[in-house]
Amino acid sequence: MGSVAVLFRVMPQGVETDMNALAKGVRDVVPTSVTIRGMQVKDIAFGLKALLVSVVMADAGGLLQATEDAFAKVPHVESVEVMEEGLL
Repeated sequence: MGSVAVLFRVMPQGVETDMNALAKGVRDVVPTSVTIRGMQVKDIAFGLKALLVSVVMADAGGLLQATEDAFAKVPHVESVEVMEEGLL
């Protein structure tokens, strides 16, 4: 079984959302078998920002969905989207 690199885009509920608190919330809920490789705040439009989260995980069934679901449960998260996925 190999490893997979995944880039998630985590969208906040609004422009007033504290992106540092959002990033901390994402770090707190990441499954133990998933490693965060990087985070970046990216401007989208009209003051709205997105949190880009790069992770590496085992190529195991259900782990990608479990990670996406965990991120979606963080307070003030509007949506979570897989932007890129690739085998390492």
